[in-house]
Amino acid sequence: MDVYIIDLFVIGLLLLAVTLGSGWISRLPLSFALIYLVVGIILGPYGFGLIELRRSGAFNAELLERITEFVVIVSVFSCGLKIVRPLKFQDWDITIRLIGLLMPISIFALAVVGKLFLGMDWGESVLLGAILAPTDPVLASEVQLTDTHDEDELRFGLTSEGGLNDALAFPFVYFGIHALKDNNWNNWLKDWILVDLVWAIASGIVMGFLVAKAIVWIDKKVQKRRAVDDLMEDFVAISTILLTYSLTEFVNGYGFLAVFVAGLVVQRSYKRNPDKPLAQLHFVERIEKLMEVATILLLGSILLFKPMLTYATQSLLVVVLLFIVIRPLGTWISTIGKRSSNVRHRKMEKQTRWLIGWFGIRGVGSLYYLAYAFGNGLKGEVGEEIAWITYTTIVVSVIVHGVSSTPLMKWYERNIANRRNATPPATINEFE
Repeated sequence: MDVYIIDLFVIGLLLLAVTLGSGWISRLPLSFALIYLVVGIILGPYGFGLIELRRSGAFNAELLERITEFVVIVSVFSCGLKIVRPLKFQDWDITIRLIGLLMPISIFALAVVGKLFLGMDWGESVLLGAILAPTDPVLASEVQLTDTHDEDELRFGLTSEGGLNDALAFPFVYFGIHALKDNNWNNWLKDWILVDLVWAIASGIVMGFLVAKAIVWIDKKVQKRRAVDDLMEDFVAISTILLTYSLTEFVNGYGFLAVFVAGLVVQRSYKRNPDKPLAQLHFVERIEKLMEVATILLLGSILLFKPMLTYATQSLLVVVLLFIVIRPLGTWISTIGKRSSNVRHRKMEKQTRWLIGWFGIRGVGSLYYLAYAFGNGLKGEVGEEIAWITYTTIVVSVIVHGVSSTPLMKWYERNIANRRNATPPATINEFE
């Protein structure tokens, strides 16, 4: 029988099972991603051999890159659509701290681990740090904003961080790739600063704003003359994602960043029709969930016991330091002096700070960066080492964060969020 047909049958059965069982699964300390991962392993070379990303010993990095690329651009657009906060410095303080402080701290700390403990050179170490630094906007949906009315600071911080750091870790990926090709930093450092850092970020922001504004303007003009078919209207969201991403890439900007900005713009452009971006969000989230299944199934099918055991010591060292030391400590440093968004004179609760530190979920973004690095110079023994460290980190993240997210978020909402939201203004001074 055709393996492709069997794959379709198994995936259809999986989707039916997780959909009908979602009411029970969501109550358990168990993530959907963990289920997909287990099924991917079963369908991979150690199971039925129905999904193969490795043929004749060769790894199809390009296929993985393209799939994860699409998943990430859909996810970061979704993150942008969820956020309704005013674009003011004080309202985005937590995001600025997580992107401007925590992400560089994570990259540098991982680079130090790679250099001192794994025997890598600085270019390889920075590349490892950049691949593992982004938190995931796909797998972290349970700890992100639930809808456009959710104002919770923890969820907002994790959502905005996930939407932005998949783009803003890219300069460091380019740094590592340049260093792999040329150990003399003086030959390319200036171009890296001007092109990969300044130009790519600036053009990503500008293009995200301009393209989204243009599409919204055209949409409104056309809709005034003749309404679009209801069944087709949600495809405006997909066209916005694809056009924004491609046009930004044409000018060598960061498409991930542009798509996130486009989501913010679309959310704010339909003040007279707020249901429209909400409908787009629901549509995009369904696509995101479907692509999550495909990506995690592929991850499960990639895993091989022998190389995972070969690099187990390096992988566990990185995992333990990243999850237990680097991310929590970096978050604590980054949020020093952070005030509560609800009560300006009260500092952010220490429990919230620790939860932000714990929920540094790694996933699809790291897979994309790894596949991109393979297509741009990463190879050989160091490529294998970075790859299996990355796979192991994602697998551990899927397991430990997946198991802990439901009980921890329930505890947070019961003991922290509700108590903070119920705090009357008259009691502010007691927290000063």
